[in-house]
Amino acid sequence: MKNIVFILFFATIFSGFTKEDPPKTAEVKLKTSAICGMCKKRIERDLGVTKGIVGSNLNLDDKVVTVTYNPKKTSPEKIKNAISKIGYDADEVVADQKAHDALPSCCQKTAAAHKD
Repeated sequence: MKNIVFILFFATIFSGFTKEDPPKTAEVKLKTSAICGMCKKRIERDLGVTKGIVGSNLNLDDKVVTVTYNPKKTSPEKIKNAISKIGYDADEVVADQKAHDALPSCCQKTAAAHKD
């Protein structure tokens, strides 16, 4: 009986060492309709308070936002929807019209690209 308990005890301990933990964070790159530095600040700020998002960085040259997130708390689809609710396109998800219309006119899709 003691041998069985002993074997089960060590099997339990060693089974914990062989499992690989899933990554704590993941990364996704999304094409946006951002135009300027104000867009960058708005997207990064709003994503920063979104559940599950660890960090974000928008590159204005290619309009791609790189988002680091916790896959247990959010997903790329939820991140795209969050960007849409801020007022910007995110890949195939079109910006929420009401949020887009509330953006400053220089940040709306119809505005010409400009320098800050």
